Amino acid sequence: MFLKIFCNLRNLLFIPLLISFLSCSEPNIEGSWDFEFSIEDEPISGVLKLIYQNGTYQGRINSFQIGNIELQNLIVSDNELSADFEKWDVKMLLKGSFRNTGFNGGLVFEDEVLPFKAKKQPNDLVEIDRSQVKYLLSDNDVREKESNIDHAAIVEELNQESLERGRRIYNSNCINCHGNPEIEGSIPLSLKFWEQPFKAGSDPFSMYQTITKGFATMPPQLTLSPQEKYDVITFIREAYVKNDNPEHYFRVSQGYLACLPKGTSKGPEPKQHHPWSDQDYGNFFMNTYELVDSETGPERSHSPGPTPFPDEDYSKNNFAYKGIALRLDRGEGGISKGKAWMIFDHDLMRVAGGWTGEGFIDWDAILLNDRHETYPRTIGKLHFETPVGPGWAHPGDGTFDDPRFTARDGRQFGPLPKSWADYKGIYKDRDNIVISYTVGSAKILEQLGMEEKGEQTIFTRTLDISSSSSLMKLRVAPVTSQVYITGKGASLSQEDGYHMMTVSPSKAAQVKIFIGNGDIQGMEDFVAASKAPESLGKYTKGGSAHYPQELTTTITKGAEDGIFAVDQLSPPYENPWNCRMKLSGIDFMKDGNNAVACTTDGDIWLISGLTDGGITLKWKRIGAGLFQPLGIKVVNEQIFVTCRDQIVRLQDFNGDGETDFYESFNHDHQVTDHFHEFAMGLQADKAGNLYYAKSGRHAREALIPQHGTLIKVTKDGSRSEIIASGFRAANGVCINPDGSFLVTDQQGYWNPMNRINWIKTGTESRFYGNMWGYNPPKDTTRVAMEKPMVWVDMEFDRSPSELLWVDSKKWGALDGGLLSFSYGFGKVQLVLHEEVEGQRQGGVIDIPDMKFYTGVMRGRFNPDDQQLYACGMEAWGTNQNMRTGDLYRIRYTGRSIPMPIRLNAQDNGMKLTFASSLNSESAMDVSKYEVKTWDLVRSSNYGSDRYNIKTLKISEVRLSPDGKTVVLIMEKIAPVDVMTISYDITDESGTPLKGTVQNTIHILSKDRGLGLEKESLN
Repeated sequence: MFLKIFCNLRNLLFIPLLISFLSCSEPNIEGSWDFEFSIEDEPISGVLKLIYQNGTYQGRINSFQIGNIELQNLIVSDNELSADFEKWDVKMLLKGSFRNTGFNGGLVFEDEVLPFKAKKQPNDLVEIDRSQVKYLLSDNDVREKESNIDHAAIVEELNQESLERGRRIYNSNCINCHGNPEIEGSIPLSLKFWEQPFKAGSDPFSMYQTITKGFATMPPQLTLSPQEKYDVITFIREAYVKNDNPEHYFRVSQGYLACLPKGTSKGPEPKQHHPWSDQDYGNFFMNTYELVDSETGPERSHSPGPTPFPDEDYSKNNFAYKGIALRLDRGEGGISKGKAWMIFDHDLMRVAGGWTGEGFIDWDAILLNDRHETYPRTIGKLHFETPVGPGWAHPGDGTFDDPRFTARDGRQFGPLPKSWADYKGIYKDRDNIVISYTVGSAKILEQLGMEEKGEQTIFTRTLDISSSSSLMKLRVAPVTSQVYITGKGASLSQEDGYHMMTVSPSKAAQVKIFIGNGDIQGMEDFVAASKAPESLGKYTKGGSAHYPQELTTTITKGAEDGIFAVDQLSPPYENPWNCRMKLSGIDFMKDGNNAVACTTDGDIWLISGLTDGGITLKWKRIGAGLFQPLGIKVVNEQIFVTCRDQIVRLQDFNGDGETDFYESFNHDHQVTDHFHEFAMGLQADKAGNLYYAKSGRHAREALIPQHGTLIKVTKDGSRSEIIASGFRAANGVCINPDGSFLVTDQQGYWNPMNRINWIKTGTESRFYGNMWGYNPPKDTTRVAMEKPMVWVDMEFDRSPSELLWVDSKKWGALDGGLLSFSYGFGKVQLVLHEEVEGQRQGGVIDIPDMKFYTGVMRGRFNPDDQQLYACGMEAWGTNQNMRTGDLYRIRYTGRSIPMPIRLNAQDNGMKLTFASSLNSESAMDVSKYEVKTWDLVRSSNYGSDRYNIKTLKISEVRLSPDGKTVVLIMEKIAPVDVMTISYDITDESGTPLKGTVQNTIHILSKDRGLGLEKESLN
């Protein structure tokens, strides 16, 4: 961040450096000087430390923002100082003069100068008396782990990296009890750092003692290293105390550091935090990969702006868009800890290549290491590869001509025709992974493996092939590789620069193919001595569980003093596989005590104990290795998962709860390398058909027909169809009672604001506004697109996810209502909707007492306890990123609902119906309401400003006889993109009702009723 700011300093006016001062006394230069300077209004502060030894000065800068830096070429003469240092690859010169206890100078780099001022710290020692603090443990209890720690050195070197490490620790370990300024912690007595005094001291070492020994209700945290304790202390001090509770922010000085315990150790080094590569994904992991050799492969290339970004020339890049990467060597830790791998491309039924090395991939991906505009690449030595095209020849004519959809950039996407080849899924039996597919009429089981000849790796493919009615031909590897075959039923030849394996018609085959580098000596003899190919059918019955552990977590009940109680059902963040638990979907089994959840990292979890009245949950990992699961649905006790490459049906053959067969229920998905084309949500209609939404390409025009669409998959999985298009980032699907759909979309290019779209059913596919979707209408005006039900302003929700109908009598007046989950703000909104002359319109309003540690992705009502269960995570942009993922139960407490539950736009004003009767004097007071409107401009720009902002005059407020409905009479009301209706009134019992509805009006109703009739939320 600061490097970018420094590079922009060319725009600053030159600041003259003043280094001449009149001095009446010689300053004492040696010591510590508190300094500060600013970069574009961003303050940077720290300590300039000067030591005089052996006739020369040595100096360093300790700064929380920019780190710890040794000064070079330091010269102090006649009260003037000059020194230089390097930061962000920029050489900087510090010059200035001392006067008494002050330093005034400048920080010079190239032609720019920033004022740099410092003040000398007093030499007084700062001792803290902790003798009266009653810790839970004594010094003797912790002496073994806490001796010889150099506390002063650790505290002096705390910086921004410490804060980020501390943030992770706080949000994993501390937030449950302490909460944060937005969300109440589970233990009311836990210290609220942002507003309460510290009873055991607020200086870093006092806080360290509290964490180490425990105090009051705070238990000792003995598993944290000294550095980790100071890291979380840094986060608490900088994030919560410094600005919000400044009276208790202790400023560290050299006099304070001098009084801290001395030692020579800083304890164990903090662990490097690479959660994406630390996770054990199992021995296979599905993703889009580019296969490259680290030494000879092409450089990464991404096209620059302006938007829409032009297409790159990836015609020669070896992408496996639906890559199944498999670890070949044995060992703990899963695929990320392996040494040898191959990738099977299930679009094309080819082995894309094999490689070895120290490291699996570079992890560059939005749902791996958070990188945007990129995709993961292999790292290490690429031993062989095959071209992007069919792995098996066409069973009819024997050619490799690719018949798939050809995109604008010349690349081809999607699966081969099922009559040619059809991917069936993956069998998993402990470490044995078997891929199942067909070519023509032949059924094939394939296992990828490796064997070692000294230090050389030889890749193997074992295949069981049933008889076929036609000649079968497999492209194995380039002729530059050595290829051998053992077993029966197939032969090798060379053709068009590749080794080919041929299987004669009407003959079954059981073979093992060996692939090695051209420089391996004696490979033929090695192959002859290798074990014969084994039958793979034995691995298709279901083996012992790979993840037998059953983990437990504690249910933390939410406070019931509000309208809703939110129970924390937090997942097992500490688990044997370092899973990040980014929950992206949830659904219930027939027995509502059990649920299944998916995560973005490819895991499926079975959760038990939801409704049995206990305080613990059991979590069992029943699947892993899938490609970005973002939706899950249980249909007749069968578990279906939406992945980026397919819809997977999980099959458990032996009843141990773990998946034995990852069946590809449907893989019509068209997958490109673009990071943004997520497959979102999963719903089933009454007939059993499945539905999901697929996002478009961020900042780019679509390449494939499925970009930015709502897709239907038939109940047997045999085919799919697009039923709506023109979405940018449609996060989930909701099926309405009448069989229509609700799909949200996000602000961006051609999307002036977030949208909630009510999608009508019918034979004609409808277009929803994103002109960079596939085959958009020629008309770029709003006339050519379907109108959103609601434009959702970014202040109300920066990123809406999925919607859900309330189906619970326990939810009182909200039963039958419509909820919108907010990924961006980690909350839930009520959608107030109506239909006027066939057009859907309405608004959103925040539901009180609902704020979460994560963005909210999906929710379901439990059929047993009829309460709402919602899961969330942080991955893309969200304000609620305190945790990687979480699970919540939201219970209605029965209290009065202080908000409107219906909204109607009339040609004489707006009608709001509340859940309870209102105080008539308050409700009819015009001054208690404010109505604003503004328009949006839809264009190729990212989002839209507010235009034509107005405050509408309310001439009168009318109240219905039952006291629940008000009509705000406004003469100048008109259709508008965005309206906000703010109110500050009371109900008949005097309870304050304060809130804001944000809505969209397309058509004004001529019905001017006051709401006496009984209305349905539907």
